[in-house]
Amino acid sequence: MPKVDYALMYVTDDSIRDDNSFFAILEAALKGGATIIQFREKSCDTATFYKRAIRCKKLCDTYTIPLIINDRLDIALAVDADGVHIGQTDMPYSAVRKLMGDNKIIGLSVSNIEQVVHTNAQSADYIGISPIFSTNTKTNDLAQPLGIAGLKAIRELYAKPIVSIGGINKNNTQEIIENGADGIAVVSAISKAEHPEAATKELKEIICKTGLK
Repeated sequence: MPKVDYALMYVTDDSIRDDNSFFAILEAALKGGATIIQFREKSCDTATFYKRAIRCKKLCDTYTIPLIINDRLDIALAVDADGVHIGQTDMPYSAVRKLMGDNKIIGLSVSNIEQVVHTNAQSADYIGISPIFSTNTKTNDLAQPLGIAGLKAIRELYAKPIVSIGGINKNNTQEIIENGADGIAVVSAISKAEHPEAATKELKEIICKTGLK
């Protein structure tokens, strides 16, 4: 598998129903320096999900940036995405790997230490620790924020890349990277910004200055 840069993951905002706005923001994130895109849809039907995923893949390919699909293994396979991000209640890692193959990215969400030491997490290509801080973007069944202390504890137990998500913005990005994360994943810090491309560039600059290349 080629080396993946997890420094700045833009997670698409499924609250944006207008396709023109949705893809304009996605392209702004790509232009601004996002290193990986996670396409997430929680409420639309499969046909709509598929159509958007096809467009996402085409746009990401244009910028040579990997696209991973949140939860939906069928969509990831259908559009030949670069990988899939699964949660604790989704299909087990071993089954996902069997279907996706050895050359695709598989990420797993974790929200506590027990999940980090489990075989699923240790086998995954990266983990997304969620939430690191409180957030309004994703409110269903959200665990208690792990905070910087949680990040540091997880870093001691996990050798592969760690991506932090939840309540991340330009004011706390440096602290997250300094304390062991390999990257950040953001939604509203880009999608709700007045100038999404500039907001992405600013986050990327903070990450690079803090030591990530």
